[in-house]
Amino acid sequence: MHFSRSIVGLVSLLLSETLAAPSDLRSRDLNSFIATERAIALQGALNNIGPNGSAVPGAGAGFVVASPSKVNPDYFFTWTRDSALTLKMLIDELIFGNTALLPTIWDYVHAQAKLQTVSNPSGTFLPAGLGLAEPKYQVDGTRFNGAWGRPQRDGPALRAIALMTFSNWLIDNGQKSTAKTIIWPIISNDLSYVGQYWNQTGFDLWEETLGSSFFTVQNQHRSLVQGTQLAKDLGVTCTGCDQAPDVLCFLQSFWNGEYIVSNINVNNGRTGLDGNSILGSISVFDIDAYCNSPTIQPCNSQALANFKVLMDTFRTTYTINNGIPEGQGVAVGRYAEDVYQGGNPWYLITNAAAEFLYDAVAQWKARHNLIVDETSLAFFKDLYPTVTVRQYNSGNANSPFAQIMNAVTAYADSFVAVAEKYIPADGHLAEQFNRDTGVPLSAVDLTWSYAAFVTMSQRRAGQYPASWGTRNAIASPATCAATSTQGVYAPALAAGAPNVTSSCQINVVFNVNASTYFGENIYVIGNTDDLGAWDIANSLPLGAGGYTSERPLWSASAYLNAGESVSYTYVRQENCDQPYIYETLNRTLTVPACGSAGITEEDAWVGLVGTSGNC
Repeated sequence: MHFSRSIVGLVSLLLSETLAAPSDLRSRDLNSFIATERAIALQGALNNIGPNGSAVPGAGAGFVVASPSKVNPDYFFTWTRDSALTLKMLIDELIFGNTALLPTIWDYVHAQAKLQTVSNPSGTFLPAGLGLAEPKYQVDGTRFNGAWGRPQRDGPALRAIALMTFSNWLIDNGQKSTAKTIIWPIISNDLSYVGQYWNQTGFDLWEETLGSSFFTVQNQHRSLVQGTQLAKDLGVTCTGCDQAPDVLCFLQSFWNGEYIVSNINVNNGRTGLDGNSILGSISVFDIDAYCNSPTIQPCNSQALANFKVLMDTFRTTYTINNGIPEGQGVAVGRYAEDVYQGGNPWYLITNAAAEFLYDAVAQWKARHNLIVDETSLAFFKDLYPTVTVRQYNSGNANSPFAQIMNAVTAYADSFVAVAEKYIPADGHLAEQFNRDTGVPLSAVDLTWSYAAFVTMSQRRAGQYPASWGTRNAIASPATCAATSTQGVYAPALAAGAPNVTSSCQINVVFNVNASTYFGENIYVIGNTDDLGAWDIANSLPLGAGGYTSERPLWSASAYLNAGESVSYTYVRQENCDQPYIYETLNRTLTVPACGSAGITEEDAWVGLVGTSGNC
């Protein structure tokens, strides 16, 4: 399968102008390497997008596949978060002049309109939007029914951000009515979700921790601020955008006085130092923002202090970082305690560290000054030892301000140099590289790795997205409040969504105490369509986010038809292809009448238990 002729032509031109032979990739200077790898990375991302992506046959139009990898690990799915971040990169490329990407962007628009309405284990689209927090789907846009970390509340915010950026491009190019009638209905659903559920916990971007995530909250706030302005420009109402000040207030909760605790409202035994915090700040980067903005921009003192502590942590975590002194770039991973695939550095986070620093330099230069305070002093000391606590104003090329800018830029370049060292000669980007040897591993051709390299390259080249309105954002209240705005949800028909409807439904929570081994999962199955109609392939997976040794809780939330009589039971999914184990008890419940409050079923497993197959 091949890309459309226009996209192939453009990428071929870029490749012919910038690509050396693969064996020469790492022998070039940093500027040449970045130019070459940027073209490779852009093509790598496009190769993973249906229907014409050469690496992902079978993917539907507009669906971004995380990786062609189908075994160890199996990433042949489309994630809402990864897709939105990739499309934001492509939309920025469009804004910077690459109009050949328009067909791909429109495919994404139509795909997401349909995807919003797909019922899934996180819930249905109607009446309450719960399904919008489903993290991933099959590559044809159908539901993924396996056990997973649900819900993930960053996806709606990130998708809204990408589509609002596209809407602004449409407005600037005389297509305001298109933005209003086709794009806004998709955005509106996502912003409704953010406004309704922002103050509820969910799984983080690594899909491991149930709590409140810095990355998620930052993007939720940005989406609501950006939505407020776009709604004004289009003459429409943004349901949920009134929650932005309270989200901003909550965002201040992640700073512990020394660094950003990336996940709070959780007790997982980790320090909270996490690449989450770097990715969050670059995703809300605003070239017009003040550095003391409570949105925690890259140039913010707290963000800089956090950056130093996080980098120093990784400096001693990986063997390949041994001997690299402070003030020079290192290989960067998710968090020091990571054990996934052996706990290694990630290409996307290493490049994100460089992007973070390029962003900060751009913001200082835009403001013509930087303020060093006690919080950020240690960060600057590593790079410019004579720095003191004061304001530095821009001056000539030999001014302290200029010297600090050069030092931070060189620091950013050193992270790119680390990535360059461990990127293979052909330029392909996997998810991780080995902590001891630097050999690429885990998923091959990771779309997010490619997108991250392109966005880093954009910032280094001085290409910055337009402001999203940090200066005009309403200040947070003096006292934080866990408020919420009821969302309004409707299928985006003009963008191709099916005209789904909903009968009166009531929220039913299924809680079951069931002790399990690692790798075992629990499902609920029943006689209604929402519980799979006794088909195990369509049953509802439960989550173990609240599981403890004291209470082995598995839980799932569903919306069932009011007044319905439901028969159900719980099922254990065993590892190593062992057969399912069904409870020896059939349970029943009656869903309350329309207009009633939701109910919770508190159950305990009855029947045989499983044992690991030790495969």
